Amino acid sequence: MNFADSPIVDAYRRRTPNSAKLAERAANIFPGGVTHDGRLLQPYPIYIERAAGSRKWDVDGHEYVDYMGGHGALLLGHNHPAVVAAVEPQLRRGTHYGSSHELEVRWGELVRQLLPSAERVRFTSSGTEATMMALRLARAFTGKPKVMRFLGHFHGWHDHAAFGVGSHFDGTPTPGVLDDVARQVVLSPPSDVAATSALLDRHGDIAAAIIEPTGASWGQVPVLREFLVALRELTARRGVLLIFDEVITGFRCSPGGAQGVYGIRPDMTTLAKILAGGLPGGAVVGRKDILDALDPEAAATSGREKVPHQGTFNANPLSAAAGVATLGIVAETDACQRAIDYAARLREALARVLRDEHVPWAVYGTFSGFHIFTNPEQLPITSADIEAGRCDYRVLKAAVSSSLTTKLRLGMLLHGVEIFSWPGGPTSAVHSPEDLEATVDAFRRTLRLLRAEGEIG
Repeated sequence: MNFADSPIVDAYRRRTPNSAKLAERAANIFPGGVTHDGRLLQPYPIYIERAAGSRKWDVDGHEYVDYMGGHGALLLGHNHPAVVAAVEPQLRRGTHYGSSHELEVRWGELVRQLLPSAERVRFTSSGTEATMMALRLARAFTGKPKVMRFLGHFHGWHDHAAFGVGSHFDGTPTPGVLDDVARQVVLSPPSDVAATSALLDRHGDIAAAIIEPTGASWGQVPVLREFLVALRELTARRGVLLIFDEVITGFRCSPGGAQGVYGIRPDMTTLAKILAGGLPGGAVVGRKDILDALDPEAAATSGREKVPHQGTFNANPLSAAAGVATLGIVAETDACQRAIDYAARLREALARVLRDEHVPWAVYGTFSGFHIFTNPEQLPITSADIEAGRCDYRVLKAAVSSSLTTKLRLGMLLHGVEIFSWPGGPTSAVHSPEDLEATVDAFRRTLRLLRAEGEIG
């Protein structure tokens, strides 16, 4: 992107000289200068020194209202006292036993208590590992090779999920993914019952269908409950396993995740983020007969070969300590609802700014998150249209990466707010009325900067 003669970019550079120095060093170490694609930002990202609650501070001393939220992991905000109190003593007791421990049992019990589908639990180190394992278990259990995914939905970076998310919607593999692997993935249009049914009928060798239950990229392309109900019926009738990818939605839509809200029971669920309270950790949970493939005795009894599964950091004691503390709060308080209520107020306030400033964008979302659709084609689309599924997924996905969205993020940073690259972000249980006021003010000021640069009319 060419940002020559951009007052927004120039102001950002003047404001963040120490971040610029770190970015220069990082460019000589990391591909693209970052350690996660989602942290890419031109001309360079901010570098954070510390965080607490709903705020964080960069290496240049600037304070930000945070809507990155640890990539969605921090429902309770940064450094929640109960989580810190659980992790600090565990750090002194040991970071890695290489053995079983009581905390992992307590952690697993909490997961099973909260998630309706969790008859058995297997911990992993990340959400990507969780979806990898769920798909392998599905193939082992059914004896079928293929997987159904929905265009635009994100399930990690592994080979079966690395295309058809933001590009390669035709099913061709992204670089490094084998053609043979891509051919085993059936991509279906999102929220299209007829197309999904036809694909299931055409491919009789589908082991499982995996879906983000609130929609692609946490509702950027929304999914209606009616489609989930139909998908549950379609898969059950054909002996296809249904996997809810609740890496983001787990313990966020409700203590029981999206499945708890919608009253739909998948065969397996993948978890991460909030699960481990902001530390690394994931899990596959689901039906006992499916996860029994990981149990040597159960596998032998059923006449099946065990599915092997290792993982140096599975159920790591520090992650378990943070997870137990976090899930205890989720179970016993209204943390989920506080984050949901804040997000609803924020979406309405940002939408009001758009109306006041006569900007034809849309702010939408469900539960504790928000998305900003910048409407690059100036289409007559409202938030109600998007939430009702009347907007093509390609239109919503195409609006993410552009000069405009980059300058939107930079403008928000200039005014003390960090949002995600969607653009948008997750909210937390600790975001305050002061945070909302600051965010709305930053949004209004940023829109005016964008108008002054000619990015919007």
